[in-house]
Amino acid sequence: MNILGISAFYHDSAAALISDGRVVAAAQEDRFTRIKHDSSFPENAARYCLNAGGLSATDLDYVAFYDKPFLKFERILETYLAYAPKGVASFSKAMPLWMKEKLFQKHLLHKELSKLLPGDVDWDKKLLFAEHHISHAASAFFPSPFREAVTLTMDGVGEWTTTSVGFGCDNNLELLKEIHFPHSLGLLYSAFTYYIGFKVNSGEYKVMGLAPYGKPRFRDAILDNLIDLKEDGSFKLDMGYFDYCAGSRMTNRRFDELFSGPPRRKESPITQREMDLAASIQSVTEEVVLRIVRGLAKEGRSKNLCLAGGVALNCVANGKILREKAFENLWVQPASGDAGGALGAALNAYYMFHSAERAAPGVDAGNHPLDSMKGSLLGPEFSQEEIENRLSAAGAHYSVLSDEQLFNACVQALCSDKALGWFQGRMEFGPRALGARSILGDARSPSMQKTLNLKIKYRESFRPFAPAVLRDDVSEWFELDTESPYMLLVADVAKKRCLETAEQEDADLFGIDKLNIARSQIPAVTHVDYSARIQTVSQDTNPRFHKLLLAFKEKTGCPVLVNTSFNVRGEPIVCSPEDAFFCFMGTEMEALAIGNCFLHKEEQNQSLAKDYKSKFDLD
Repeated sequence: MNILGISAFYHDSAAALISDGRVVAAAQEDRFTRIKHDSSFPENAARYCLNAGGLSATDLDYVAFYDKPFLKFERILETYLAYAPKGVASFSKAMPLWMKEKLFQKHLLHKELSKLLPGDVDWDKKLLFAEHHISHAASAFFPSPFREAVTLTMDGVGEWTTTSVGFGCDNNLELLKEIHFPHSLGLLYSAFTYYIGFKVNSGEYKVMGLAPYGKPRFRDAILDNLIDLKEDGSFKLDMGYFDYCAGSRMTNRRFDELFSGPPRRKESPITQREMDLAASIQSVTEEVVLRIVRGLAKEGRSKNLCLAGGVALNCVANGKILREKAFENLWVQPASGDAGGALGAALNAYYMFHSAERAAPGVDAGNHPLDSMKGSLLGPEFSQEEIENRLSAAGAHYSVLSDEQLFNACVQALCSDKALGWFQGRMEFGPRALGARSILGDARSPSMQKTLNLKIKYRESFRPFAPAVLRDDVSEWFELDTESPYMLLVADVAKKRCLETAEQEDADLFGIDKLNIARSQIPAVTHVDYSARIQTVSQDTNPRFHKLLLAFKEKTGCPVLVNTSFNVRGEPIVCSPEDAFFCFMGTEMEALAIGNCFLHKEEQNQSLAKDYKSKFDLD
């Protein structure tokens, strides 16, 4: 049974292939087109998935789409009617596109699939549609290591649903309760993303990173005016403050008046006000999520909780769920956003529509339960021969090293305070680089955080970096003793690794001024509140990255590296060796390891260096 899952036409289009319940491949379209958050039909991603599975059109049993376009159209139309005559301008822009294309997505999918897979195929019999939040919930439950679990999905909006609770057991999954549009925790967070001056559906993680620099002084204003929050976590928004139902903006003048000013202009200086707004909405979001989780735990359906949807990428909230221990076990889908909907749609079709049996989850060498995401390393990979041919064609100068020589060269570069591009094996599925398409640095370096932000990533200086740490050593360096393979949990740096002098130096500083204080033995990954977004690395999930961390530990005594995505601001994570080489040449990265090829910046033809940071639209 081969099922291709598709998400498309909103943002983060993707494709995923399931064969007999096994996740074979998954990728986002933007990695191929180099257009960040690409919303088009995922032609390249789907072709990759089919090639990875060795399939043709006749081999596919079903194609599963991640939401139901008619239900979404119903919601949009009813919303415009409810707010009429307000929103006429927005309505007049949206309707022609819906009437011409989006309303007839089944026909559009037929057309695109016929181009992708030519042949005499009756797509009417093969095309299935799942509701948006079922796709999210399926992506969370079915790949999880649990036989049964409660599912919680939270995002902006699907068709009507913005928050859903479900229960999964073996091959069955049922949604039990929902919160509907326009009341949305995801859209509330996006409203503040817009108001703080970042791009909606892209900059929410910046708000989360900015929050520790501020104080939640607007928390009460949010709770008293914007959201009616109940003890069980259910909520309603006061729509008098928002414009997203019928307008072209997220917020309106009442919102401006409540927070004493207009939205921050994009790329203008960030002030203490924006930091405090970020801290406030982050605090409120955590409160909503924790109330929902506590209420679900009291219902006693399961000791296991699975999360998906865009809000599940809020790793600070996830860390607090874990520490509260309302549920014994937590698993978060690494591609929690819309891209993961492609995977969820395919899994839903396999288990729910096809009624297939669900295989028992496996265990790793330490007898820990394994999920079925394969470390989320589900994208394209390149043979050593392909890498050498592609690099040569791009004009790169490289040395081909043995594994031992390569790891020695990488460790030497890292110990010399160099930024190292690391391109190995299959590309990650989801928004996080997990040691396959990464830029790495020495976590012990006081200057690495600023260097990576300003000279490599070309992005805002306040943004924190994540530590990758050997799984066996995580509790020695962080207040965490569990798996976090997908960089979706935040925990504090271990007290014994923190520097006592930092609090004294902090006393008279505010906001961004706190950035340059070394707070621990690993300052490059220690945020201003002493927290870190942790990735644990084990031999089972990523043996090559694990080997590099082990080699670095043997050399330095430290099992922690800075791990950030291999891209610059506004660029999708690199996919091919050429992408990696051009990014390497367009930044101040000093070394690059692609397969067994090692590249030094000073040995390259400098005429190949371009103004790379201006190539992509800012996120």
